[in-house]
Amino acid sequence: MKQTLTLVFLCITLNLFSQSKFNAENFTVTANDLEINEFKKDSTANALMIYESGNSYIDKNSFNLITEYKHKLKILNREGFDKATITVYLYNSGKNKEKFKNLIAATHNLDNGEVEHIKLKANSVFEEKYNANYTLIKFTMPKVKEGSVITYSYTLESPFKYKYRGWAFQDDIPKLYSEYKASIPANYEYNIKLVGGKKLATNESKRTPKCLSGGNGAYADCFDSVYIMKDVPAFIEEDFMTTKDNYLARIEYELKIFKGFDGSTDNITKTWKTTDKELKLDKSIGRQLSKSVGSKNLIGQEIINETDVLKKAEALYNYVQDTYTWNEKYDLFGESSTKDLLKNKSGSAAEINILLHNILDENDINVKPILISTRNNGLPTTVYPVISDFNYLIVQATINNKTYLLDATDRYLSFGELPFRCLNQYGRLLDFKAGSSWTDIEANIMTSIQYQVKLKITEDEKIEGEVKLKNTGINALYKKKNYYPNPVEYVKRIQNNYESIAISEHEVTSKGKDDNEFLEQFNIEFIDAEVIADHIYLDPFVFKFFTKNPFKLQERTYPIDFGYKDAYLYSFELDLGDKYTVEDIPKDLNIRLPNNTGVGMLNTKVNGNILTLYLKISFNNALYESEYYESLKKFMSSIVDTQINSIIVLKKK
Repeated sequence: MKQTLTLVFLCITLNLFSQSKFNAENFTVTANDLEINEFKKDSTANALMIYESGNSYIDKNSFNLITEYKHKLKILNREGFDKATITVYLYNSGKNKEKFKNLIAATHNLDNGEVEHIKLKANSVFEEKYNANYTLIKFTMPKVKEGSVITYSYTLESPFKYKYRGWAFQDDIPKLYSEYKASIPANYEYNIKLVGGKKLATNESKRTPKCLSGGNGAYADCFDSVYIMKDVPAFIEEDFMTTKDNYLARIEYELKIFKGFDGSTDNITKTWKTTDKELKLDKSIGRQLSKSVGSKNLIGQEIINETDVLKKAEALYNYVQDTYTWNEKYDLFGESSTKDLLKNKSGSAAEINILLHNILDENDINVKPILISTRNNGLPTTVYPVISDFNYLIVQATINNKTYLLDATDRYLSFGELPFRCLNQYGRLLDFKAGSSWTDIEANIMTSIQYQVKLKITEDEKIEGEVKLKNTGINALYKKKNYYPNPVEYVKRIQNNYESIAISEHEVTSKGKDDNEFLEQFNIEFIDAEVIADHIYLDPFVFKFFTKNPFKLQERTYPIDFGYKDAYLYSFELDLGDKYTVEDIPKDLNIRLPNNTGVGMLNTKVNGNILTLYLKISFNNALYESEYYESLKKFMSSIVDTQINSIIVLKKK
């Protein structure tokens, strides 16, 4: 009897287990694929890639690059319907273009227990021009509903063998199985890069002899590789990150050397020494950087004759800032021309910063250009030169043995300050005599917010006082850009943001738009302090730094990139007068991030009739690796809880 029960239980368990598994082994749609309508590993997923594969190889006859795609995707709920619209990008250059072929697509549904297969019709596939180099192929799968499984396969044929197809193992939905096969002839030598830090379940390669013939007895072997990832989690974007392209798990190819069947060799990927020579001769970079702009005819003699090198550099920087307007374009490798900028008084970031470089250089300031990639453009490759990774240019000035990083595109930037878009870890410092090198890109000016709130309880039992506020670095930049265009509107916005207080006599005390600090002060009066019987319940954090935790993911596999080191300081003083005593104060707080990379501290004291409170939050790193995520999440949870729930209770004598 026990054996029978055990056998029955085993059969039931195996049956339940089989019913909980999607078929991630191949392209075939099974009953389980249609019947299962949840993904337990990620309850937030709206769709699931059950199976996908890619296969790239060089065609033996046309020598074109062929890539065959297969995708099997489950729609879990209505929010996943957008995954039923597929877009394919086709590259074209001159007369050469990629071709889209052999599309087979269908939607598979369960309808009253019956399986329904709805094929995509040919007239549902649309082609449209995206830009000068790309055409889009778009199609939307028919009769998609919750629980549908969609399958589609197609082939891309490309004459651009140097653009060997990469493969994305990760997307914004989870994937159960993702496979990529690549067959590369031995006469094509690629730099192969695995991005994203995730491990491959399979990474195999073998050599296939004489896979490609070049005629007249010439041939090439092929290196056939298989890359597989399983159970790939969805990539979920969160605050404090650069572009997701830095972190998505994928494989990329960059052609290094091509060897022709005739014995010729073409070095596609250059060394930095060779690349520096090419940049020096480039019409948009090197030639523009070497041009004379006749700055002595543009700038007043007072600046030209300044003997203090730093003051002179600051004045020249301010001249470029105030005279030339950025047109919101980067245009690093476009038709950059300082001549056009001088004429039109408006130009790209490249033109403005090249002009800044040339004017400083003509006035004996030690300067060098730096190529960078902005935060939304991704990190540049450091292993070998990939010039297309860069999209922006800034200037390094060395004055009295101190280095300043300069960007003159924004009239509110102070000397030595970079806009947030440029804070992307590192760039390539160009030196056409000694050779280029990598250099760190960091904020030179500390970023902070400091509140000093000083209040008193008056004879008629009002709570009023003065607030002094100091912003530095990036925070000061944002403040300046909000204040100077319309000071009246700025004060109105402050008042609208704080309904429990009345604001008066607002004054900005910093030097102006060029100052790296923004200082302001104003008077406040509490409009509706919470009074119950003979008690006053007062929130000391009239101004809060954080009202919610920005870190909410169960797991984050990519770095937390603030862009700059940051500090938040809040001091609060309350003169109780002679009518009230303190009955309750907030609990002290003292928390730290691992390796002393951050501090959160709250301290409250009562000395006679004076109550003081001090809060300090500091992030000592601009970038935290993903291992810090759980600590940061707990850290921020404590900080938010402290600011939201801290109450001072006063009792009338």
